[in-house]
Amino acid sequence: MDTPADRTAAEEPAVPAGVRVVVNARAGSSRADVVRAVVRELETVAPVDLQATTGVADLREALLGAGERRIVLLGGDGSVHTALRELRRAGAARAVGPIGLVPLGTGNDLARSLHLPLDPVAAARVAVRGRPRDVELAVDDSGGVVVNTAHVGIGAAATASAARFKRRMGPLAYPVGAVLAGARPDAGFALRVVVDGRVVADGTPVLMAGIGLGGTIAGGVPFVPDADPHDGVLDVVVSTSTGPVARVGFAVGLRQGLHTARQDVRTDSGRVVEITAERGRAFRVNADGEVSEPVRRVRWTAEPAAWQALCP
Repeated sequence: MDTPADRTAAEEPAVPAGVRVVVNARAGSSRADVVRAVVRELETVAPVDLQATTGVADLREALLGAGERRIVLLGGDGSVHTALRELRRAGAARAVGPIGLVPLGTGNDLARSLHLPLDPVAAARVAVRGRPRDVELAVDDSGGVVVNTAHVGIGAAATASAARFKRRMGPLAYPVGAVLAGARPDAGFALRVVVDGRVVADGTPVLMAGIGLGGTIAGGVPFVPDADPHDGVLDVVVSTSTGPVARVGFAVGLRQGLHTARQDVRTDSGRVVEITAERGRAFRVNADGEVSEPVRRVRWTAEPAAWQALCP
C-alpha cells in the first residue's frame, strides 16, 4: 500500500532533463538582459538550449525539434498564440509535453489567466518547477486558434488603432486606441451571435462581443470575469451599449469588471460560438491581440485539454 511519503513523491513535479527556450529574435535588445536572466535561472535546474526564431518556419522547427527537452516560450500572448497554432497544425500540441511560459509581452493576459508570475525570472521558476495543467483552445473554421480571448467590435477596432502607438506607449496605447475607436458615431455592428444553437444577439447593434478562455484583455481588463482556461467551455460576452452615454457606462464598468451586470450586456457559455455580420459593415477579429482583416463570419469550437501549461 502507498505510504503518504510515496504519494507526496509521486505528486512532485518532474524536473526536466533539458530545456529548450524559444524566443522571438525580433524582440529587441531591450529584452536581451531579461532573456539572459531567465536562461541563468533555468540553468540552475537543467541544461538550456536557446533558440531565437525569426519567423514561423523557424518557430515550427524549434518547437517540433525539441525532442525530450521541455519547451519554455518567452513572449506575450501573440507568441503563445502562434506557437500553439503551429503545434496544433502539426498534431503535436499535447505531444510536446507541458509547456513553460515566461511573459515578455505588453499585456500578458494569458499569463494572468493562468496565474503565472509576471516577473520573468519568477515565471522561469514555474516553467521548470510548476505543475502541468490541461488548458483549452478555441479553434475557428480556418484552423486559427485562440489561447486566451477573442473579440469583435469596438475592442478590435481599438487594438487596430492602438497598433501605431504600441511601440512608443506600451500598455497606454490601448486606452488611446479605445478613445479613437469610440469616437466614431457608428460604433455598433449589426451582429448575430449564436452559442450552442442559442441566439444571444439577432442582428441588433453590438458594441463588442467575444469569447474568453481566460478572463482579461489589454493588460488586465476583466472582459470575461468568470472565464476559466481549464473548464473546456467558451465564455461569451455581448454588449449592446452602443449609445454615447451607454458606451461610457460600459467602458467604466469594463475597467472594474462590473460590465456584465448591465442590462445591455448578455453572457453565456458553450462549446460552439458563431458571430455573423447580418448587414452593414464587416468586422475585425482580435484573437489574442492579433487583429484580422475584416470578415463577415467567424465560428469557434472549444477543444478541451488541447495542451498543457506549467502553472504554480
